Amino acid sequence: MSDAGRHTRLLHAGAPTLRDGAGPVNVPVVRTSTVRFASQQALESRQHRRAAGERVASYGRHGLDTHEALEDALTTLEGGHRAFLAPSGLSAITLMLLALLGPGDHVLVSDSVYAPVRRVDKTLLRRLGVTVEYFSPAHDDLATLIRPETKLVYLESPSSLLFEVLDLPKLAAVARERGVPVAVDNTWSGGWFLQPLRLGANISIQAATKYIAGHSDVMQGAVVVDSPALAERIATTHEALGLAIGADDAYLSLRGLRTLPLRLTQHQRNATEVAQWLQRHPQVGRVFYPALPEDPGHALWQRDFSGASGLVSFAFRNAGANAGSAFVDALRWFSIGASWGGYESLALVAPPERLREHRAWQGNASVVRLHVGLEDTQDLLADLDQAFHLTLT
Repeated sequence: MSDAGRHTRLLHAGAPTLRDGAGPVNVPVVRTSTVRFASQQALESRQHRRAAGERVASYGRHGLDTHEALEDALTTLEGGHRAFLAPSGLSAITLMLLALLGPGDHVLVSDSVYAPVRRVDKTLLRRLGVTVEYFSPAHDDLATLIRPETKLVYLESPSSLLFEVLDLPKLAAVARERGVPVAVDNTWSGGWFLQPLRLGANISIQAATKYIAGHSDVMQGAVVVDSPALAERIATTHEALGLAIGADDAYLSLRGLRTLPLRLTQHQRNATEVAQWLQRHPQVGRVFYPALPEDPGHALWQRDFSGASGLVSFAFRNAGANAGSAFVDALRWFSIGASWGGYESLALVAPPERLREHRAWQGNASVVRLHVGLEDTQDLLADLDQAFHLTLT
């Protein structure tokens, strides 16, 4: 199957094998807490194989057919060696951090990273003796920041508020020269528009909650690694933390993966139209969307990505501090919500304290983040237009 196109490979990854010449299109939902064995010897053999790193189940927490199918599909999507499932995107991030870091270790994190990572730093990593240093890939020289005790470089590209695009091949090459693994939060692209492992990263993390599941009804995370050595470290920590997801959620994400390319293509089409409309609006000072030629990250996006997702942010030109809240409250088709990646459109005021963490952004204007969904674009534009008129005229 390796010689087939990406769409074909993703559609067929993790498909069930036929039994007696027949079988379903989709892997059934296999729920269990207990795995039965034909003999004590069979049980012990399975336990030994799992302890040796083989992906087999000796207990329900390890997952059966549905989980394995999703892991296989995610591995295919990201072009990796093995995938691990977690109860949420943040859980996947924390799993990776705990697997790779210990007392005395140092990790470099891009300053525009998903905000809850900073809470993991303050509430967990510091207590464990791990030092987290935040840096701006656009302003700092990564090579000068890496120390002998640096055990990880953790990046997010684009970021989830202002969508700064990082030069992943360059950063990964610097880290690789010094023997430091690189992890990338790849949620923005859904794993379809960007494959960090092919650009030199070692780990790709996603909140499958978002574009992979695609319908705002699943909480889930995934970690995909590029080597057996990293798989062993993640697997050991995954087992120790007792992480598990339900078979129904695994099934929903697997189903979502089959339509991921189609949904993302439509998200991009709608978001690009909205972003271009916002660019022309007299009340908008700046639009953040890497697919726009005027965006600072456009050249890197054009080089490394095959498309853009539905996330668009914009800053008001001349408006008070409360303009964002009033604008969001006035919207009709855009719901207010902190997540994204589903079929529906969402709006959210970007917290100023989070924006100040991005050294690449020095503005003081109120910023609104939109997730442009799959509705008719004309309805979304009319909604935005009436919100501008209601709150800023």
